[in-house]
Amino acid sequence: MKRSKTMHVVMILVTLLIAIPILWVFLNSFKTSKQILTDPWSLPESITLKNYLNAWGEGGLGVGFINSAWITLLTVFLIVLISSMSAYVLAKKMFRLKRVIYLLFLMGLMLPTFLAMTPLFLLLNDMNLLNTYAGLIMVYVAFSLPFTIFMLTAFFRQIPSSLEEAAIIDGCGPFMVFWRIVIPLAKPGLISAAIFNFVGIWNEYVLALILISDDESKTLPLKMANLMMVQQYRTDYGSLYAGIILSIIPVMLFYLFFQRQLIEGSVAGGIKE
Repeated sequence: MKRSKTMHVVMILVTLLIAIPILWVFLNSFKTSKQILTDPWSLPESITLKNYLNAWGEGGLGVGFINSAWITLLTVFLIVLISSMSAYVLAKKMFRLKRVIYLLFLMGLMLPTFLAMTPLFLLLNDMNLLNTYAGLIMVYVAFSLPFTIFMLTAFFRQIPSSLEEAAIIDGCGPFMVFWRIVIPLAKPGLISAAIFNFVGIWNEYVLALILISDDESKTLPLKMANLMMVQQYRTDYGSLYAGIILSIIPVMLFYLFFQRQLIEGSVAGGIKE
């Protein structure tokens, strides 16, 4: 009983440590720069969207937001699609060099991003993919595959082979077994992979900084960095805080939506088992 109470207290403290800074930033996003500097812990004098409109329009976050949104969604879709097929084969099929291929994917987890920056820049430049969305998406997918395949392989191994054998007896081919039997059962793993990759790609800065130079093509993290540098000289800190909130909202919504789907998928999987 005491242990349970202690855990609840710890969880409450951790929640407060996370929630209070976010709440503080949210309140400051409605203040003027003068109020932020003179009384940062006070409530906003009035609730207006001026800072948000400035950040979205003059700060350029609107363009970055749209760019990041569709780049992230498309990249996550490709990552989950490719990783699920690869992980299923590595988890369920027997073939030569299977272990070698799996170890090669694991080696991809050991490659530091900064070591690949120069080769990536030169390679995409030779392929005429530098400063393009296609080049950036390909790089994101390539860097995300090793971890996602490693993660999903463990999920696919937990699916009973008897379910696949029963589907084959009923006349399902390999693709039908994968799409109609395996994918629904692996839904919690797929959603977990999507959440991890969405958060990572949405906030990714270094690769986008190297591979994207056109101002109209920059992602939200690049626009946020530009806004931070500009607002330091203009002292419009309210717009900067508004930009931070704008960058947080999609991640929170994505997580909250798929968290429910994750729980429902786990329960459904337990019932089928």
